[in-house]
Amino acid sequence: MALVVSPDPQVGQRILVVEDNELNLKLFCDLLRVHDYEVEPVRDGREAVTRARAFAPDLVVMDIQMPYVSGLELIEQMKGDPDLRQVPIMAVTAYAAKGDEERIRDAGAEGYVSKPISVVNFVEAVKRLLDEAVSANSEEENEEAEAENGPKADPI
Repeated sequence: MALVVSPDPQVGQRILVVEDNELNLKLFCDLLRVHDYEVEPVRDGREAVTRARAFAPDLVVMDIQMPYVSGLELIEQMKGDPDLRQVPIMAVTAYAAKGDEERIRDAGAEGYVSKPISVVNFVEAVKRLLDEAVSANSEEENEEAEAENGPKADPI
């Protein structure tokens, strides 16, 4: 009899990190790798959408204030892209003035963490968004299966 071990749901989950500040990028990527996430760093926001399509992340960690293109613009582009719109985005920003979080969420971000980050809060926010995405995908798959096959019968 073979022992079946359920894989840790976070192992292998892919996170795209879009951050122009080299120290922050290294910190975020190191933190995520320590927690067994597969990480793809992006330093230039102009590459973010193309890299997201190629990497197929389960989550995007997005800096808001970057040169060339803002994180808000990138969030809107990703949420308008049929291949990326379901990917949750966590904004990480030094913007912490009144109304900033609301504006960022209105652009489409599902999560918001202000800089300087708390390591514990950052990792918890990542895990929460990924867990919510997995739950939402499971519910969607169940609804699709039910639409195709009819409702599941209750066991007697």
